[in-house]
Amino acid sequence: MNVNLHLWMIPLLPLAGAAINGLLGRHFPKRLVTVVGVAFVTASLGITWWVAAQLWGMPLDAIPHTERLAPWIVAGNFSADFAFYLDQLAMVMLLVVTNVGFLIHVYSVGYMAEEGGYYRYFAYLNLFMFFMLTLVLANNYLLMFIGWEGVGLASYLLIGFFFTRDSAASAGKKAFIVNRVGDFGFLIALFLLIQHFGSLNFDKVFPAVSQMNPETAGAGLLTAVGLLLLFGACGKSAQVPLYVWLPDAMEGPTPVSSLIHAATMVTAGVYMIARSNVIFNRAPKALMVVAIIGCITALFAAVIGMVQTDIKKVLAYSTISQLGYMFLACGVAAYSAGIFHLMTHAFFKGLLFLAAGSVIHALGGEQDMRRMGGLRREIPWTFWTMTAGTVAIAGIPPMSGFFSKDQILWKAWSSPYGSWAYWLVAIFTALLTSFYMFRLWFMTFLGEYRGNATHGHEPAGQEQHAHEGHIHESPAAMLVPMAILAILAVAGGYVGVPNALGGSNHFDKFLAPAFKVSAEAMPAGTSQGEPPSEAAAERSQEGNIELVMTGVSVGAALLGFFFAWLLYQRRRDLPDRIAAGLNGFYDAVRDKFYVDEFYQAVIVAPLINGASRVLWRGVDMAGIDATANDSAASARDVSDTVRHMQSGNIRSYAGWVALGAAAIVGYMTWMGLR
Repeated sequence: MNVNLHLWMIPLLPLAGAAINGLLGRHFPKRLVTVVGVAFVTASLGITWWVAAQLWGMPLDAIPHTERLAPWIVAGNFSADFAFYLDQLAMVMLLVVTNVGFLIHVYSVGYMAEEGGYYRYFAYLNLFMFFMLTLVLANNYLLMFIGWEGVGLASYLLIGFFFTRDSAASAGKKAFIVNRVGDFGFLIALFLLIQHFGSLNFDKVFPAVSQMNPETAGAGLLTAVGLLLLFGACGKSAQVPLYVWLPDAMEGPTPVSSLIHAATMVTAGVYMIARSNVIFNRAPKALMVVAIIGCITALFAAVIGMVQTDIKKVLAYSTISQLGYMFLACGVAAYSAGIFHLMTHAFFKGLLFLAAGSVIHALGGEQDMRRMGGLRREIPWTFWTMTAGTVAIAGIPPMSGFFSKDQILWKAWSSPYGSWAYWLVAIFTALLTSFYMFRLWFMTFLGEYRGNATHGHEPAGQEQHAHEGHIHESPAAMLVPMAILAILAVAGGYVGVPNALGGSNHFDKFLAPAFKVSAEAMPAGTSQGEPPSEAAAERSQEGNIELVMTGVSVGAALLGFFFAWLLYQRRRDLPDRIAAGLNGFYDAVRDKFYVDEFYQAVIVAPLINGASRVLWRGVDMAGIDATANDSAASARDVSDTVRHMQSGNIRSYAGWVALGAAAIVGYMTWMGLR
């Protein structure tokens, strides 16, 4: 089936919007900037839905669909084209990026209406969409890397949008540099693939890898490639140890936090690992490291998120933790479960950031939850939409987060690559997630307004804010995207209802062709080849166990809600007493376990000091500058010495000629004697 889907138009349209606003937007009225910024993304969204309809009608043997636009690099036997690659996995990512991106563009019209640099903001936002869509559609790792670096650049520009603030400028640089550290690993992996397979095209690398045996006896090429790809993914998706840039990235405008740091860019690492599933399936040690990194990150970030007081910082650490869940899913080879959670997370976390932006907008820029409270009466639309997002991320049925989180928990237990230890960490993290999200909910919307409260660890008073009457609901341009995302946060999980709960998991079936795992790649102990009766009995037993696990996960979510209610609604004196009792441990958690300080002391400061002493003082000042400065004096001394030879005395000149002639005769005589 030969069909042209014009995939190139999907990323090109946002690029056109970025170019128009970036080059000419300074001279446009604000309304025209809005039209350009939103219209091109809307067109990209429309084409994406048209492509989705075409893909749905394609026979399976026509998928994946590749469109080659032009040759790019040819060097010996290596070649890479500008070409786009569409399969079920890319289709899901396209729909997530374009739909959520469109809603956030609309939201930005209201949120950024009074900010300076309006045209620049939409140019950067459109540019980000271009690079992210290029990353998703790339048919080779090299073009994916271009999109990968491009979203890093756009992220740097958007995080540092308020560049007159030192904190924003520093956060942008931190994000850019930390991502480059991870990208180094990604590049080395690409070099290894070129060396051993002579190509970076998916349709050449993956078939070649699928012919290789799983590296169960030791670590070989595929394990090395998998670990290097993982290192790159840790940078982009903010996993331990390269997560430190994402909390600081909250310095950017709140819609940027929603689009880049919740719904799209930070999921690029998850997408890259899922796309490389053929490699990871044959590198079980690399898969195990993916799962361990996911577990550590999920738990570590959740613990820190429990005590943060900045509403955006809580959501930032929540994002890191939820990305850890996705890595855990990929690490147990449950790629569809990881992508399912990626999709639902885009809905409810995008919503939570937008709702947080609505709260900040209502309070004139206030982000400290200790100065909030009682807002449900003042901003009811924001309250109800954020409630939907909070319940969804907590994993309480029947919200979308319940289905995707539950699938990850089940696969962490039941997968051939899974472990009870993974499940235990994940279920405890689920409890913490419910706790810190309902803590945010109680502190922000319930109780009394604490705008003038003084505080230590938690609010100490219930004084009324002098400007409480100025609190207002957000405009329709902000509320409508929030309402749509709230609907998706509620209903988006029904595409993946598991068999144990009476569904058929349509999402998993849709993605199955993109994650075909051969029998040789799976470890021993799978149930392939069993008689139908035994297989049915085993499925029934697994279904019963899955129901029990589901009950445990719901219980953990409800327990987290109970503790949040007890500490932040029923007994509001307890948080301060608990913090005082924990002494230094509470301070360590509040200060993020001093990881940033550790990196500063062990890595950043030595590098800066070394560069200052060796490169600046040693090479630049003592070498280059000294050479340039001393050369003039040296030339003057030499010329002064030579000048004395020009005396104007004929006898002196005759003496020099005789001396030179004698030297020449002596040299020729010596050469003749040899």
